[in-house]
Amino acid sequence: MQAAALGALLLMAGFVVAGPSGFLAWSENEHLLTQQQKKIEQLTAQRDHMRNRVKLLDPRHADPDLAGELLRSNLNVAHPDEMVMLLPKQP
Repeated sequence: MQAAALGALLLMAGFVVAGPSGFLAWSENEHLLTQQQKKIEQLTAQRDHMRNRVKLLDPRHADPDLAGELLRSNLNVAHPDEMVMLLPKQP
């Protein structure tokens, strides 16, 4: 009986150290949490940028600068007196 109790106790101690939510998995879970928080920050910034562009393109009062930029970039439209300079995209 004592051997079975000792075995069960050792098994529980093993799960505390090496189980799915044990001490060894704690640092890995913390690292994953940090990665997910960074991804959430990036996606939030991207969402805010897109929300701002949508607001600027509202049909009732569109921003003329953004509308002109989109026309030039998507339709390759330019005035005869304009010089086009291509810049590399930044990540």
